[in-house]
Amino acid sequence: MAATDRITFAHAVDQFRTYLEVECNASPHTVRNYLSDLEQFGAFAKTAHFPETSLAETALALDQVDADLIRAFLNALHGQGTGYRTLARKIAALRSFLDHFQRQDILLHNPARWIRTPKVRRPLPDVLPIDHVLALLNTDAADPLEVRDQAILELFYASGIRVNELVALDLHDVDLQGGTLRVMGKGKRERQVFFGRTAQHALQAYLDIRQPQTPSDPALFLNHRGRRLSTRGVQLLVKKHCEQAGLPPSTSPHTLRHAFATHLLDNGADLRSIQELLGHQQLSTTQQYTHVSTARLFDVYDQSHPRARRRRQSEPGTCREHEE
Repeated sequence: MAATDRITFAHAVDQFRTYLEVECNASPHTVRNYLSDLEQFGAFAKTAHFPETSLAETALALDQVDADLIRAFLNALHGQGTGYRTLARKIAALRSFLDHFQRQDILLHNPARWIRTPKVRRPLPDVLPIDHVLALLNTDAADPLEVRDQAILELFYASGIRVNELVALDLHDVDLQGGTLRVMGKGKRERQVFFGRTAQHALQAYLDIRQPQTPSDPALFLNHRGRRLSTRGVQLLVKKHCEQAGLPPSTSPHTLRHAFATHLLDNGADLRSIQELLGHQQLSTTQQYTHVSTARLFDVYDQSHPRARRRRQSEPGTCREHEE
């Protein structure tokens, strides 16, 4: 590529933004994360290449990005205490970004392909026992906002819906009689989710008081001003009700989604069906729940089997590879 034809890194990032928004139909959250990672790398790269030159005077060229520069960036982040999960995300962002320009023959190769992604051990999600879930759900609603909150909590546990999917629901997305919701998930992929009779009754009770308030507003769940409820608003109301029920302070809408999936698995649902219900694109994302259930099964075995209890209490030195 001639020097006059070189694309600056900043211009390439702008092109990649358009690609994500128009061709990939990526969500604003995804676009924002990509751009944040790329801009952070760009700022580091310009400083690393031109340490004595004002950043305003020198533009980093896209083809100046190489494997050594990427490694230096990651090493700098690691030295600042950045976790492996964040490092893996930044490598993935750079890899996708440079892949895009290699496919267009603007780059001869993708140097990020030579960078090994650090292995990230996903922590097992905390799972609410069923009795804790019931303590949260089995409450009496004293006012219209609590009726709304009750419907939200029931839907979280009944359907496994994400918080951003819930706040995006409109009235026409609900089939109350059929017990289904039409949900727009990640990547703007539409799916159908289900809810049972208890959630159906809670939702009907909410709709009975919601409809007269703002009949022209399409949003299913409204705040006290009659506007669409925000993600933050839902997180706060879940936190409030969890505190009132004596649940751990870390309980969140995502905790209820975890409980939905794990309780289905514990009661015999197959992994593929749970994947569809959760809206996971990759089965590997859903497989984390098998680890949770395996851990729970081991606890049941260890607490319930006489020989298991005796081994742990009386034989602490037993080698596990010799156990049967």
